[in-house]
Amino acid sequence: MQDLEHAIRERAYQLWIEDGCQDGHATAHWLLAQREILSSSLEAIARVTLTEQQPKKLAKAKASRRKQRAT
Repeated sequence: MQDLEHAIRERAYQLWIEDGCQDGHATAHWLLAQREILSSSLEAIARVTLTEQQPKKLAKAKASRRKQRAT
């Protein structure tokens, strides 16, 4: 969890720099950084989940086709 907070903090800092180091926008930078980091984390999880499930689905589909041909 600390890694996530650290990544958000680093990204918020980058956004602050990109915004010209203007004070008064810390919450906006934090929320945007949080959205970006969490979004990319969820995309990575989704890719792993889909990749792991694909071989199982393919094996089931092949088995189903074999059964249909046998009958």
